[in-house]
Parts: sequence; C-alpha cells; structure tokens
Amino acid sequence: MTPLELLAPAKNLECGIAAVDHGADAVYIGAPRFGARVAAGNSVDDIRQLCDYAHRYAVKVFVTVNTLLHHDELAEAERLIWQLYDVGVDAILVQDMQVLDMNLPPIALHASTQTDNRDASKVLALQQAGFRRVVLARELSVDEIAAIHAAVPDMPLEVFVHGALCVSYSGACYASEHCFGRSANRGACAQFCRMPFDLVDADGHVIEHQRHLLSLKDLNQSDHLQELIDAGATSFKIEGRLKDVTYVKNVTAAYSQRLDAIIRRHPDQYCRASLGRCTYTFTPNLHKTFNRGYTTYFLHGRQPDIACFDTPKAMGEYVGTVKELRGNSFTVAGTASFANGDGLCFMANPSPSTLHLSPSTLYGFRINRAEGNRLFPLEMPDALRPGVRLYRNNDMEFERQLSRPSAERKIPVTFRLALTDTGYSLTASYLSPSTIDLAPSTIDCPHEPAAKPQRDNIIRQLSRLGGTPYECVDVEFPADFNYFIPNSLLAELRQKWVEQQSRPSSLAPRTSNLAPRTSSLEPRTSPLMQCRYCLRYALGHCVRRGGTPAPWREPLVLRLADGRRFPLQFDCHTCQMNVYAEQ
Repeated sequence: MTPLELLAPAKNLECGIAAVDHGADAVYIGAPRFGARVAAGNSVDDIRQLCDYAHRYAVKVFVTVNTLLHHDELAEAERLIWQLYDVGVDAILVQDMQVLDMNLPPIALHASTQTDNRDASKVLALQQAGFRRVVLARELSVDEIAAIHAAVPDMPLEVFVHGALCVSYSGACYASEHCFGRSANRGACAQFCRMPFDLVDADGHVIEHQRHLLSLKDLNQSDHLQELIDAGATSFKIEGRLKDVTYVKNVTAAYSQRLDAIIRRHPDQYCRASLGRCTYTFTPNLHKTFNRGYTTYFLHGRQPDIACFDTPKAMGEYVGTVKELRGNSFTVAGTASFANGDGLCFMANPSPSTLHLSPSTLYGFRINRAEGNRLFPLEMPDALRPGVRLYRNNDMEFERQLSRPSAERKIPVTFRLALTDTGYSLTASYLSPSTIDLAPSTIDCPHEPAAKPQRDNIIRQLSRLGGTPYECVDVEFPADFNYFIPNSLLAELRQKWVEQQSRPSSLAPRTSNLAPRTSSLEPRTSPLMQCRYCLRYALGHCVRRGGTPAPWREPLVLRLADGRRFPLQFDCHTCQMNVYAEQ
C-alpha cells in the first residue's frame, strides 16, 4: 500500500491550520530565518503550535531552511534546526550542503528544489549525502521522473503540481542578485522574470516590444496526478508560501479531492499519508484562485503556449464578453453570475480613441452593482469595448464562502468498551487502510449489573466527540455486556481517551539523519539563468521541432526599459536557453 502525500504551503500559522483542515497530509512553512521566501518567516512558537495541531491528524510539518548560508550564520542555523526539532518538526528543507557538517538532531533532511535536482545522478548523490527526500525540478517530464525513480527506487520523490513557475531551474538563477542585489538563493527574489523586455536581434531590430517574455503561466497538474503516481512520485506539492489563506483552502481542497478519487479507484494500492476525512462548505474551483493561466509545463515534453507575454498578473476565470455599453453600465454575454464587489479585468484592444495604449495593457476594475448580466462599474473603463473578453480575478461570493469556516476534518474511530479487573477500558481504532490502534483509557468503577439495557446510552455518551478531531462511527462491546456505568464516568472515560491521544505518539514518526558530508553540490554562478523554456520555440522558430526559419539574425538580446541588456544563448544540444549579463 503506497501512501500518497498532499503537501500544502503555509505563509503563517493561520494558513498552516487551514491546510490541515482542508486535506493536506503535510505542510511546509518558513522558519524565522534562512527560508527561500524571506517575507514568509514564522516564529518557532508558531511552528510549535502548527506541529501540535497537525500531528493530531498525523499530518507532518516541514520547515524551509533552504537558503545559501554565510559562514557567520552557520552556528545560528544549527541552533535553529535544534529548536525546530525540539518543537516537533518532522523534516527541514535544505539547499546549502554546509548543513551536513553541522551537529544535527535526528531530523529528516529534504533536498529542496533549489539544489537543482534534474537527473538520477544528482538524486543518487543527495541520497548518499544522507537526504531522505528529494524535491525534483519543476521542468521534468513524467518520463524523466519515471527514469529517476527506476534508477533510485528507494528515494521518495516530491513533485510540484500547482502554482507559480520560475523560468529558470531553481537554484540556478542569479538574475535578481545581479540586477537588484537581491539573491533568490537567499530568499529575496525580485521577480526579474516577471518584468517587460524588448527582444532585439543582432541588427538592432526590435522583434518584441516591452512584453513579459519570461513570465510563465502557473502550473496545474490536477488532471495528471495518476500519471505522476505511476511515474513514482509520492508527494505532491502546492506552491504558494506567499499566498493568502483563501488560496490555501481552495487549492488544498481541490487536490485532496483528486487524490481521494484516485484512492477510491485503487483502494488496494494507495492510501492517504495522514488521518481523517474532510467535509467542505464550498465547491473547490482552481479557476477562482490566483493564477496567470494554467499550463502542464513539460509534463509531456516541450509544449507551446506556456508563457503569458501580455501580463504577469492574475486574470482569473473567463466570464464572458462585453455585449453592449449603456452609459455608466454594460451588459455581458455569457452564463456567469455576478455579485456586487466582483473584480473584473480585460486586455485592451487598440481603437481610434485608444491608439496610445499598448494592446497588451491589462485593465482591472470593480463592479459597484450587478443587476443580472448588467454591470455598473465603480468607474467605467475608457478602453472597454463590445466584444472584449472579460475575466473575473476576484469573486466576492466565493471569497465570502472561504472567509468563514469552510472545512471540517475528522478522524473516524471505532470504540471498544471492555471490563478490567477494577473497572472499564476504552480503546479505539482507525481504519486507514490497515487498522491503527489508538492509545486506551481506563477508569476504576464497580461492575454493577444494570436493571435495564444500557447499549443505546453508552453509544450516545461515548459518541459525544464534538470539538475534538474525532468522530465515533461505531461502539463495540460484548453482546452480554450488561453493566451500569454512570454518565459522568462514561464522560470521564471518553475525555481521558481524547486527552491520551494528544500526547506524543507514533502517528507521525520522525526519521533520523546523521549522514557525513559528501562532495560539494553548490550551484554554478554563470549564466544568470538556465531555462528549459525557450523563446525561440515560444515564438515558433525552433526548426528542430517543426518551427519556421527565424526572420531575425542572432544573437538575440533581452533589453529592459532602462537599457540593460541580457544576451541569449540557445544550447540546442541540451535543449536549453541561457540568459547572460552583457559584459
């Protein structure tokens, strides 16, 4: 039986608890320092509270300590790892191999995607260095994942399935540091790849003007989880440690339901890696959450249309086209329903009155009042025209649903009541998929024969588990059980059992890592970016893959609005585009 793990992001404690409630099997969260998202650090005490909450459901907590470390930070990082271990963290994500020289507690080490894990040789090297899991590069195809699994079958593989994409292989991007003095490998990425560029050829001709040529769409593998499972992946990671709690709720719930559906189809092959089942007060919908449009990236090899040249911002779900303008309002042709406060956006089209505008300009506005499909904006956009395609990037009704308690997670248990020499014992088990026996409780009480049947009352009293992580699905005791137990003692027995489960147990075991350091795996320093994404291919001029001959003369250069230039190298042997700083 293969456990499948849904790994959800947490910007903070609130997001971490929401991830657990909405179906995560593991949560990853940033430490106070040394995380690859410097703006998403959390106190050790908040991480302790998340561990306490998550471990009730056997949900694991992983903490990112995955920046490159300066020499004078090593002692502090070592102390931090011990603190994280002491509060119950199950694993830490690491990029810097100097961590292996530290005096580490017995805590599992996971190789962050920042260690640039593209092939089996790298995964094997990390395993030999003592890592217990590897987070694979986002760029890998399902066949490449399968090849890595076949070569290193005993190394658990974690893959990204949803969220923002870096255009460079993670850990191999130095553009932010070069341009802005903010190192992506120190958690301070300035999102160089989301900026607008000119694309200039060797003769100085501008091929593309101020377009977001390196800005990729967001990853969405929700329809391809079975393929990833078949390839050997067992942990499915949602990107988003800077995202808000509504994103965490919606995306976690959506993927949890997809994994549950796979398990229902293959109950003898797979199970969830944690305990409990979730119920929701909303219908998860990935199109209603922040996204730049979706792509499966390189899942089935190189694909067209994985970037969004027009805007790096979220456009949301398509809701229809503008039918007609009526003064301070307009009507929409489509089936979507609208609410006051909805946020809409559209790409402007040139017209006689808007020739000064770029065709790629994204316009956003808010609906002040909705009357069916007639919408009254707070301010009518000048560029709005009949036929314009509208997108909703803020759904007020959906946001309202998610702003309230929107999920409940319960562990279904079967109680067994039995006699002891001095009273009674209460044990329980949880089926997932094999029977897990949970810690028992006992009370001292005389064995007093009952004057009338007690079965219904015993079941009623023991089933009162409101406010706990558990729900009673059955109470078992012998058919000839005919003893009177006061309700107060049944409540005490039940309460003692609940308290017993909150003590440290083996539901979420932690593995040890005491590996020696091996050879350095530090990232390369040149070029600025290494990209599997290729502009030549994206523009339709990769002749090796059926494109037309390019109308320009190479080399090509990306140019920022301030004039800084970045030459491109197309390494067709490795099918890779490299971005350099102009010397």
